[in-house]
Amino acid sequence: MAIVSIDANDRTPIYAQLERGLRAAIATGRLQPGDQLPTVRQLAVDLKVNANTVARVYADLERASVLETRRGVGSFVCATPAQARSAREHDRRLRAFGTKVLADAAAAGFTPEQVIAELKTHG
Repeated sequence: MAIVSIDANDRTPIYAQLERGLRAAIATGRLQPGDQLPTVRQLAVDLKVNANTVARVYADLERASVLETRRGVGSFVCATPAQARSAREHDRRLRAFGTKVLADAAAAGFTPEQVIAELKTHG
């Protein structure tokens, strides 16, 4: 059983599905820091995708400090769940948080400027 899955009917490119799946597995704790990933060849066979696609994703995640490759040993998770989230996911979560804070502030009778001024006193 592969650690991630690929949906052939999804219009998202395979490499993007694979990267998103690996990041999600780490972010949700299914993969922990120190866990060893399947070899490029093994994951490619499991998912029925080109090994170059898996190698590209592993390399991209290594550059993003999500994975660590030890020559002759394999690829390992080195990011915490929070670190594994993509910048886009981080931005999405921050926007959602900001929207909630501003909605709660408005419901309590505060303006955005008052909230920002208060936050600045704590930062």
